[in-house]
Amino acid sequence: MKKNQKLLSKYEKWDVVGKSQITNHPIRKTSSSNEASKFQKEDLTKTLLLNRGIKTKKQREDYFTPTHPEKIKLADMGMDKKSVQKAIERLKSALKNKEKVIIFGDYDVDGICSSAIIWEYLYGLGLDVTPYIPERFSEGYGIKAESIDKLKKENPDLTLIITVDNGIVAFDAVKKAEKEGIDILIIDHHEKGERYPDAHSIIHTTKLCGSAISWVMVREIGQVIDKSHDVRNSLELAALGTVADQMPLIGVNRSFVKYGLEDLNNTKRLGLSVLYESAGIQKGNVGVYEINYVIAPRLNAMGRLENAIESLRLLCTKSKKRAYELSELLNKTNSKRQKIVEEVTLKAKEMLKNKKLERIIILDDESYHEGVIGLAASKLVEEYFRPSIVISKGKVISKGSARSISGFNIIKAIRSAPDLLLGGGGHEMAAGFSLKSKDLPAFKKQLEKYALKNVSNELLQKKTKVDMKLDFSNLSGDLVSLFKKMEPFGIGNPTPAFITKNCSILDVKRVGKNGNHLKFKLKKEDVVFDAISFSDLNQASDFLPDRKADVLYNLEENYWNGYVSLQLKLKDLKYSI
Repeated sequence: MKKNQKLLSKYEKWDVVGKSQITNHPIRKTSSSNEASKFQKEDLTKTLLLNRGIKTKKQREDYFTPTHPEKIKLADMGMDKKSVQKAIERLKSALKNKEKVIIFGDYDVDGICSSAIIWEYLYGLGLDVTPYIPERFSEGYGIKAESIDKLKKENPDLTLIITVDNGIVAFDAVKKAEKEGIDILIIDHHEKGERYPDAHSIIHTTKLCGSAISWVMVREIGQVIDKSHDVRNSLELAALGTVADQMPLIGVNRSFVKYGLEDLNNTKRLGLSVLYESAGIQKGNVGVYEINYVIAPRLNAMGRLENAIESLRLLCTKSKKRAYELSELLNKTNSKRQKIVEEVTLKAKEMLKNKKLERIIILDDESYHEGVIGLAASKLVEEYFRPSIVISKGKVISKGSARSISGFNIIKAIRSAPDLLLGGGGHEMAAGFSLKSKDLPAFKKQLEKYALKNVSNELLQKKTKVDMKLDFSNLSGDLVSLFKKMEPFGIGNPTPAFITKNCSILDVKRVGKNGNHLKFKLKKEDVVFDAISFSDLNQASDFLPDRKADVLYNLEENYWNGYVSLQLKLKDLKYSI
């Protein structure tokens, strides 16, 4: 084994964001070690905040004590007050004239939560309103001209449609609705095209996700129409949508998630309570991780394989019996989804096995299940660290889903071939689209050409952000207390990560139910820490005692048999050169 061989290495590069190292900071002379520690902690806090874009005193105050969403101004969320007022006036008219209203949502968690928030509130006001979630396979994403025909046929008296988490590029649908005498209110956060559709009202901002915008709309409607109506009971859904839609957890999004998590941990929703129970989650333990890896996949599964209206029903049901039935359905569908994702991903990797990797991965096949191609694209990004597009090829129409790497705008790349697209939308990091199957070769050629110009070698270097270098002597329970104040962690606000160099490996052993984790005992100078790794590992025998290693880790509390201790959660390890 080579002396500098990487053992747990997942990253080509450890990118230290903090410009300074705490161990090198001059500590002001004071009368006690407690005061010295105080200055050191403040220095570290400042660096951690700067790494997260927190520079001013006001930003710091908002970070540690976020303003409750009830008090955040529209302008601070990027929302236009006149557009909001115009939409409210239209809703007042619909309520007064007893009009038929449809809420047109989307089949992902954000779309489902958006629909639930708006529907519950407007229904509570007495409006004749029905939620509608399109079926992925026959209708696809977003409202279309065909959607207007279908809804008008089923609801002849329909005069108002509210789109949530979609609609910002629905030009044909808006034109069709106008001909049918139907007004459209658009509530969306996706990137717009060169202009907005000519809808009655457009509530659009990219600072929030769809469900958070929907919650703000409910807040604003309540202030005008019914001030007594409580909007807090839907803040938990806005938090769900914000986390599931991978919004950065800083600024206004941090407020929605911080306070929404409190509500999620005390939810009165029967559907969510039963879903927690079936997934082994206890109230009080619901955080960003539980949303991303337990709750959201179950809610998303219905829209990927069946019909997402069942997930919406779970969120809104008042029947305990129905909650158990729907929760069981979501769990079974999610298990089925997991198997299909594995099959698609394995096949995709097999196709890449003997191919030279380009700067963008684009794969298409008739066997790819269109409900999971986005997940497969995510797996490819994780494996090969390249923007990845997976396309479910049809006889006439093909549907694609894309995921990107930081620094490469995938929706902009897709829109570089406008003449080949039938429809599509998304964000910088994720997008979906459809096109004619006969145009696939031209589409691939155009995107590979675009990527060649816009994906640099630097972008393709897999790296992880590290806050700073520390010595073990700097690690303490005070730091963990600081980290708790910095929660919730997630995109844009990552868990603090540190490097300690030239540590001695005193011991290593396999632990865990199946022996699939490694526990280390590491020493730097006179300080010893236990460290745990949950990564893909080599054999324990590969880690030789008395060798020096550089370690990348998070600091956390470990609870065992009633005792609490500090331990390192290893993210990566390299033998020192």
